[in-house]
Amino acid sequence: MAAVLMLGWVALLWVLELVDFATGHALDGYGVTPREPSELADIVPAAFLHAGFGHVAANSLPLLVLGFLAAMGAGVGRFAGIVLTVVVASGVGVWLTSPPDSVTLGASGVVFGLFGYVLARGFVDHSLRDVLIGLAVAALYGSILWGVLPVDSGVSWQAHLFGLLGGVTAAFLFRRRRAGAGAAELTA
Repeated sequence: MAAVLMLGWVALLWVLELVDFATGHALDGYGVTPREPSELADIVPAAFLHAGFGHVAANSLPLLVLGFLAAMGAGVGRFAGIVLTVVVASGVGVWLTSPPDSVTLGASGVVFGLFGYVLARGFVDHSLRDVLIGLAVAALYGSILWGVLPVDSGVSWQAHLFGLLGGVTAAFLFRRRRAGAGAAELTA
């Protein structure tokens, strides 16, 4: 189920970019412009739109891999909550902190959020299997952490940073409750 979900999601991103291209980039207007109250409504759609085929291509493989790992471990319902948490955290962070007159769109905030979620999940859930998965993900994708630094004016480090923080937050919000676990075990 996780593989089908992620393949469908990535296919949707490509279809949306094709539509954007065919309409002269009309969908780019749904990106987030900071501190404009009306732009808060664009936080969710902005996470599904991209600034060209190279942009969507760059996000596709990490979104597939990290999304699959997160959905496989969480289940579809919890996965939806995790993604919504990440999208809102990333989007609100962009809205609050990005430079004036900028427009931010793309799934990279979600990629960073899923990265943070997969890294944190094993520690939060006290699951050796998930800790090992998180360590493998850190070894494969750890270099993306450079993306939270403001080194390239054309890349939204804000979306990356707040997405990452949203993913770690989601690991706590959507942690597994162990059957029969006492309150002390859950808060430890």
